[in-house]
Amino acid sequence: MENIALTEAVYYILLSLYEPLHGYGIMQKIEELSNGRVLLAAGTLYGALSTLVERGWIEALPGEKNSRRKEYVILPQGKAAVENEIRRLRELLANGELITRGEAK
Repeated sequence: MENIALTEAVYYILLSLYEPLHGYGIMQKIEELSNGRVLLAAGTLYGALSTLVERGWIEALPGEKNSRRKEYVILPQGKAAVENEIRRLRELLANGELITRGEAK
């Protein structure tokens, strides 16, 4: 898997989908996880969901007939992206702490 940095929105979308959720539920979960700091507009969310489905990181679950509401869930490749991002963020944090404490490598 390529080692790419995730946007904050994509990171939170993936985290929220460790359990199946529909679009509005994802928006609420992200707001909760970020203590209200990250608020996604519907257009941003649905554009990102479409991209993540295309990448094979999440999938839409089969819904009820005549329902417009889709639930999504994270797939193994999406979980790998989250794990890579956590490693990347840990490295950034560790290096930042070293530098700011005057303990440069």
